[in-house]
Amino acid sequence: MEFYQEETSILRRVVNWIVDIVVVICLAWFVVYAFGSQVKIAGQSMTPTLSGDDVVLMNRLAYDLGDPGRFDVVVFEREDRRTNVKRVIGLPGETVQITGGTVYIDGEPLEADEGLSSVSLAGLAENPVTLEADEYFLLGDNRDSSEDSRFANIGNVKRSQIMGKVWFCVLPLVEIGPVN
Repeated sequence: MEFYQEETSILRRVVNWIVDIVVVICLAWFVVYAFGSQVKIAGQSMTPTLSGDDVVLMNRLAYDLGDPGRFDVVVFEREDRRTNVKRVIGLPGETVQITGGTVYIDGEPLEADEGLSSVSLAGLAENPVTLEADEYFLLGDNRDSSEDSRFANIGNVKRSQIMGKVWFCVLPLVEIGPVN
């Protein structure tokens, strides 16, 4: 009888150990998938916030639970399947226009940190651009050197193209920290 209880006790410990390992692996996969997808920044379109060759982490879960907000830095997939990183400026249903170097949202000047509300080249937004219910207007922080929603090859970005929110810079080490 004692031998049977000892075998059961050992078997129970082994099963508990295996369950613990499976739970930890599943939790680790979830955390990496949701918050740890790495994206390498190409070009200088997000300078000074992010520079070329910076490596950032993308939060995929943020937009499964909610929608992108104004000034969020997002990763999106272009029509040509390349990924880009830009800042959300216009939200669904809004009208965006760039006149005299200033970004206007529904006829009101965009109130933003220095540099984020001014644009030297209006592109498509020279005329009012009205966003559909699932569209966003994205701009790079380096307005003079950014291929973004002002140009026909990018245009308005659909919600389904937005992959996640950039939340943390991991490389270079001197820039490590949250992305605003």
